[in-house]
Amino acid sequence: MYEKEKGLFDAFVAGKLSRRELLAASAKLGISAAAGGMLLTQAQTRAMAAEFDWMAYKGTKLKLLLNKHPYADAMIANLQTFKDMTGMDVTYDVFPEDVYFDKVTAALSSGSSEYDAFMTGAYMTWTYGPAGWIADLNEYIKDPAKTNPTYNWDDVLPGLRASTAWNGVPGGELGSADAKQWCIPWGYELNNLSYNVKMFEKAGVQPPKNLDELVATAAKLTKDLGGPYGVGVRGSRSWATIHPGFLSGYSNFGQKDFSVADGKLTAAMNTAESKAFHKQWVQMIQESGPKNWSTYTWYQVGTDLGAGASAMIFDADILGYFMNGGDNKEKGNIGYAPFAANPKATAPTPNVWIWSLALSNFSGQKDAAWYFMQWASSVEHDLFGARKMDFVNPVRASVWKDEEFRGRIDKSYPGYLNQHDTSAPGAKIYFTAQPLFFDLTTQWAETLQKMVAKELPVDEGLDKLAANVDKQLKDAGLG
Repeated sequence: MYEKEKGLFDAFVAGKLSRRELLAASAKLGISAAAGGMLLTQAQTRAMAAEFDWMAYKGTKLKLLLNKHPYADAMIANLQTFKDMTGMDVTYDVFPEDVYFDKVTAALSSGSSEYDAFMTGAYMTWTYGPAGWIADLNEYIKDPAKTNPTYNWDDVLPGLRASTAWNGVPGGELGSADAKQWCIPWGYELNNLSYNVKMFEKAGVQPPKNLDELVATAAKLTKDLGGPYGVGVRGSRSWATIHPGFLSGYSNFGQKDFSVADGKLTAAMNTAESKAFHKQWVQMIQESGPKNWSTYTWYQVGTDLGAGASAMIFDADILGYFMNGGDNKEKGNIGYAPFAANPKATAPTPNVWIWSLALSNFSGQKDAAWYFMQWASSVEHDLFGARKMDFVNPVRASVWKDEEFRGRIDKSYPGYLNQHDTSAPGAKIYFTAQPLFFDLTTQWAETLQKMVAKELPVDEGLDKLAANVDKQLKDAGLG
């Protein structure tokens, strides 16, 4: 019986059976959903092993540094598949995000060989790469002796591939022909609206389609609901306040953080269009945001939506996804909508956060570690995480077309697929790559706090910010 079951799933992986035929045959054989998932994973593993020498580094021990996140949870749940396929042993340390990046910086800056590969955000590689701490993965991706022939790098969404590659030149275009691939996209989030369907029905409003409507709708929700505030966005003194909803809306108006000319950077956040955007953003927070907005991070924005303290957020789509499940009070009440801040825009242009995998230059076994990285970012593992775990958003175009994944999301998270599919073509990193990213973006957030607190007029605040930024760029030889 086992050989018959094995042959059935091998045939499916080889493309000889449709998913419908597989399900029908599995039902006849009495294969449960759990057993079917295990058999499918095993069949995919056999298929991968047949085309590439996955046992080349059998007996090697790898160690990973991971952030506590559902993407890491999905990988850990499937890790035995990699161990069985390669004969390698893999251990890992997991830390919460509030200390995780300090752990990474400490390990890399000291030249430690303890960790072979690690999770990172693309922004961080703008420091790690030029410092020589991480490897350029182009030399692995393009080497057929090191990379599985079915890896299909081009299947990774193009905006994500480009956003994780940089030539190291301040102001250099992400994804340029001379760019180094500092990390591999693993899972990502784009920024759109997540909202409480019941609260919107109670207030008699529809999901806003642009910034004018967002400001007005948030104000009406705040007034009519008599408790929950209208819209949640981040506000802490951090670069992380600028990169989600704020920059997604800002870039939709064609605005940039810097202008680049003749290899020099100039602050561009004090244009007339930028000032108009900031005034609306500040008004929205003052009228319809949380009272202690200046303390708000990812966690507070999401928790308020899940607890019913806010009616809507303009933040990561996966944050709204997670608030619609678990033990959240508003579980099952969250809807999703694409959002283009500019009324004249033809589509959303969300800035993205990309959880990625990077290879430490201090690893003593980089080739073996690359085996892990390509497995963890493979179509097969992406499908496992998307179908069986909360691995949203996967980075591969083929996984977004998978019927089982789409069916599961569409059933439990109405509107989620539409907001993603509408926005994905314009989703990428809209910041200018440069080494002062964290310092200068944090100053931008600090200026925004002063505007919301009415300590500084918007026009004056942006002019002062731009002047300060220009001085720092010149002092660093960048402006």
